[in-house]
Amino acid sequence: MAQGQSAPKEANPAPLGLAGFALTTFVLSLANMGVIGGSSVQIVVALALGYGGLAQFCAGMWEFKNGNTFGATAFSSFGAFWLSYAFFVWFFAGNMKPEDAAGAVGTFLLAWGIFTFYMWIATLKHPRTVMIIFLLLWITFLLLAVAEYSGNGTIKQVGGFVGLLTAIAAWYASARAVINDSFGREVLPG
Repeated sequence: MAQGQSAPKEANPAPLGLAGFALTTFVLSLANMGVIGGSSVQIVVALALGYGGLAQFCAGMWEFKNGNTFGATAFSSFGAFWLSYAFFVWFFAGNMKPEDAAGAVGTFLLAWGIFTFYMWIATLKHPRTVMIIFLLLWITFLLLAVAEYSGNGTIKQVGGFVGLLTAIAAWYASARAVINDSFGREVLPG
């Protein structure tokens, strides 16, 4: 690099990770609420592989490069969550007895709730928007785990609604980062 030239600015991968998480969570939450159903829920699996899974996982890897332990752990982990969800639905769920599947999915969701809880604790040192996302996501995982264990459709719908709020919060955080960066100042607070 010639003297007097600065290195090109590296983009922030967080808005991509947040957007991939938000969109995939939004569509899955609509399915959990019963707004979409039947074979149309396969769109969730496609999103889980591409946007929620691959794009978010890549954002996590780029956060490692940026030295952001929280972002790297969150985006890589939730990218892997979506990928594992897609693989479970496509390759394993159809081969399980319904009573076994409910317990397995409930345990899967509960375990992710535990992970999300300690990540939420870490967000207490982050912007409010990130703290709200993780709090809502933790509640979503707990509600959906209880719904799976109990077979209660109403709790699943409530979990879907809280998941919808989680998606909206993640979209806001993504939009905030993109818009504020584009304008070079704080346009959207957070």
